[in-house]
Amino acid sequence: MNLEQLIVRNRSYRRYDQSQAVGADTLRDLVDIARRTPSAANRQPLKYVLINDPDGCARLFAHLAWAGALKDWPGPAEGERPAAYVIILCDTEIAKSPGCDHGIAAQSMLLAAVERGLGGCMLGSINRKGIRADFNIPDRYEILLVVSLGVPAETCVLEDAAGGDVTYYRDGQSVHHVPKRPLDEVILHL
Repeated sequence: MNLEQLIVRNRSYRRYDQSQAVGADTLRDLVDIARRTPSAANRQPLKYVLINDPDGCARLFAHLAWAGALKDWPGPAEGERPAAYVIILCDTEIAKSPGCDHGIAAQSMLLAAVERGLGGCMLGSINRKGIRADFNIPDRYEILLVVSLGVPAETCVLEDAAGGDVTYYRDGQSVHHVPKRPLDEVILHL
């Protein structure tokens, strides 16, 4: 699979085959890829919490919000929940701000996950206080993102945005549609 194919296949998956485990070695491999990505001033302040046990996954799931545009959907049902997570932190004793490091790291992990037959989603709408308490994360670490991971159990389709509406939606067959602005709309000719 080339880079363009990986990027197109890398969707924000929100439903998974929860029975398909994601091993600790796979999570370590994904973080190993992330740790080698560029970092502002090469400070490398990112730290990672790996979760793939059912109890830890259930505790973390309680602190996540899913798919804000799908107003009547409370998130994945039991059996469709992620099999693993990576919590991305910034060690504020190394850098006060991660800049965009966590976005680069998360995207790199997700592309590598797709290459391995997995899918995931970057979650920023999270209960940081609850996560900190449930996982005993010291105050020096700022909680930036949670990346969910698993074997996707949904179909996501890219399509051109009609009339400027970029709101994602699910159709009657539960296919997740993701409208994207046309290329000529995103390139400015100044």
